[in-house]
Amino acid sequence: MNTFTISNISDLFLQTAFSVLQYEISILELIAVVTGLIGVWLGTTGKKSTWPWWALSSALYSWLFYEWELYASAALQFVFIAAAIWGWFGWGPKGAQPKTATTKQRIVIGLIAVASWLIIAPALASVGAAATWPDSFGFVFSVVAQVIMVRQYTETWVVWLVVDLAYTVLYATQGLWFTSILYLVFTGIALRGLLTWQNKLTKREIY
Repeated sequence: MNTFTISNISDLFLQTAFSVLQYEISILELIAVVTGLIGVWLGTTGKKSTWPWWALSSALYSWLFYEWELYASAALQFVFIAAAIWGWFGWGPKGAQPKTATTKQRIVIGLIAVASWLIIAPALASVGAAATWPDSFGFVFSVVAQVIMVRQYTETWVVWLVVDLAYTVLYATQGLWFTSILYLVFTGIALRGLLTWQNKLTKREIY
């Protein structure tokens, strides 16, 4: 009698779901993409239900990126999962209540992010990770974007715009074409998120 093991499950999820232009899309990548799209789209509306979807997608992507030796991207997903838990309890029943950061806050956050990037990239290179500079850039600035999203700052969507564009290029160069396309879509969603949150903020200021 056959029994499922972790190895069996891993092999199953890494099987090809379908192919597009000779690019094989695994079951794992397909599910990660779909759950990621749902989570990010809900995030643009400020709905609290974004967080469970974000956590699920992050767990799947951590697995996928580990398989592709994108260790910073894989580790980043655990930050996303922690932020999803924080966001679930941090946002009120009505979801996000957008606000803006001060100039001082923006400068401090930016300096910390750049310094962290310059430290993390060489560390990743020392363990043989792939695409260390762009991957670490995405890691650091995604953490920034996620934290200020939980804190409900509209600037989160500006950072996501930059990060999503960077990841679009990174994953294309690494052969993860389906995920690259996903991040291109995320870029458009981030723009929508910025406009939606700014509109919410304006309405709050008026009323």
